[in-house]
Amino acid sequence: MGMKALTYIEHGKFALLDKPKPEILDPRDAVVRVTLGSICTSDLHIKHGSVPRAVPGITVGHEMVGVVEEVGSAVTAVKPGDRVTVNVETFCGECFFCRHGFVNNCTDPNGGWALGCRIDGGQAEFVRVPYADQGLNKIPDSVSDEQALLVGDVLATGFWAARISEITPDDTVLIIGAGPTGLCTLMCVLLRKPKRIIVCEKDPARIAFVREHYPEVLVCEPENCKAFTLANSDHGGADVVLEVAGAKDTFRLAWDCARPNAIVTVVALYDEAQTLPLPDMYGKNLTFKTGGVDGCDCAEILSLIEAGKIDTTPLITHRYKLEDIEEAYHLFENKLDGVIKVAITPNDEPCEKQTKYQDLISRVKESYPLRDPAYNGKDTQLYWCEDCKEINLWTYWQGRGNLDAKIMLVGQDWGCPWDESSQNTMIQIALANRGEKYQYLE
Repeated sequence: MGMKALTYIEHGKFALLDKPKPEILDPRDAVVRVTLGSICTSDLHIKHGSVPRAVPGITVGHEMVGVVEEVGSAVTAVKPGDRVTVNVETFCGECFFCRHGFVNNCTDPNGGWALGCRIDGGQAEFVRVPYADQGLNKIPDSVSDEQALLVGDVLATGFWAARISEITPDDTVLIIGAGPTGLCTLMCVLLRKPKRIIVCEKDPARIAFVREHYPEVLVCEPENCKAFTLANSDHGGADVVLEVAGAKDTFRLAWDCARPNAIVTVVALYDEAQTLPLPDMYGKNLTFKTGGVDGCDCAEILSLIEAGKIDTTPLITHRYKLEDIEEAYHLFENKLDGVIKVAITPNDEPCEKQTKYQDLISRVKESYPLRDPAYNGKDTQLYWCEDCKEINLWTYWQGRGNLDAKIMLVGQDWGCPWDESSQNTMIQIALANRGEKYQYLE
């Protein structure tokens, strides 16, 4: 069986190729059917030649969720049919570094960032995940694919960065960069409730995004970042600085805006070598924390999402099919149309909203027998528009009771269609032949 997979050809070139479906190679492997993926800035670093470890010929991509298709004989944590997040890190769970939580430095030959870099990744229809018991986390039933999409990489990175930065309630925290990883870092810093948070960003669309979604956060631009931070901190600079931008001058900006004895956490991956000018910073007694994410907090992050404490879905601004992924890369790489994150669905996979409605229909069918004789017992008809904003459905059910979802008619006053006491419950969503608008309430 074959599949489509975006492949690293050479410096500056990716291509969507036909490849064999991956197979179990080790008893600890799992094969996952990808239901949703994304593009990361690290993928661009591979394309630009900034990741020397990247192997030409591999399938790129390390941000994905999916359904377990097959597991090796030694896998115990997941089973076929489970919805899972996929961790960006590959780690054995047994070596010195793994036992201390430093999974990015797992001593396995494929330890650390391997997926989509040194072994085939997930911008494809299927992906093989080594050490599946460590690299896969079950998605709670109440958490959608889009809600879970960023857990394994950029959200894990933000959570890890906030954790190692030792943030206290008295701190002024400066976050440099409001790209996808910067925004995930911001969400995780907010969980720690520091005294104030400053975000430094130059892109007008991203500045507007922060102000819209996080009005309590202060915002400045790089040109006045140092002066703004000094004016809005208590001890001559930020107590904690998280550098998430990775631009030419942002490393220097990070330590320059820090107060003496501050913590500077460098999350960014740079295209060029950075200089550590020790004479210039002498006497500041800074503590630097750097490196790749130790992505071992995914279960806790999923619990926070399930509890409504983290929501990354506003970051997903654009959606593409896998067959159009090169167009998605063009958009993401050139920061067009206010893009923050792009969601990629395999060519035959329904989008997130469609999946939600399909699940609703399945639940209704299990509880309520089809009654309308016009359908002669046929399945409910579902019509979906290409921009995924409207669903067309007609069905007529007999029965009583309370279903797991609520549907409300929008724009007409014909009473509540959700009535436990009614023998006949009619569910109509944007009728195909009349185009009336309805709203799905979670």
